[in-house]
Amino acid sequence: MADLLQVSTATENREAAVRLAQSVVSARLAAGAQIIGPVVSVFWHEDEFGTGEEWQLLFKTRADRYAEIESHLLRHHPWRNPEVSAVPIVAGSDAYLRWVGATTAPDQAD
Repeated sequence: MADLLQVSTATENREAAVRLAQSVVSARLAAGAQIIGPVVSVFWHEDEFGTGEEWQLLFKTRADRYAEIESHLLRHHPWRNPEVSAVPIVAGSDAYLRWVGATTAPDQAD
């Protein structure tokens, strides 16, 4: 079984989140995406304190595909310097984890 990750980013609106999710999943870089929002973010950006609404995206993928999904997100994201981060999936149902691993295997890419 491949090591798996949950990769996250956010966009400023639902439509951008859906477009980004569709581009990642259709490229088989993630088995699926979840879009959560709006969420409230509180942050420092370019030396300014801010608060805003964002739509969070969560992708499930193989750890060995991280560089590809990060590159894809950075190329297609509407923001100049978006958050792209990942955390390991340390446990889950066997069938689900097998599905993520198989769906995102490099030989599945179109």
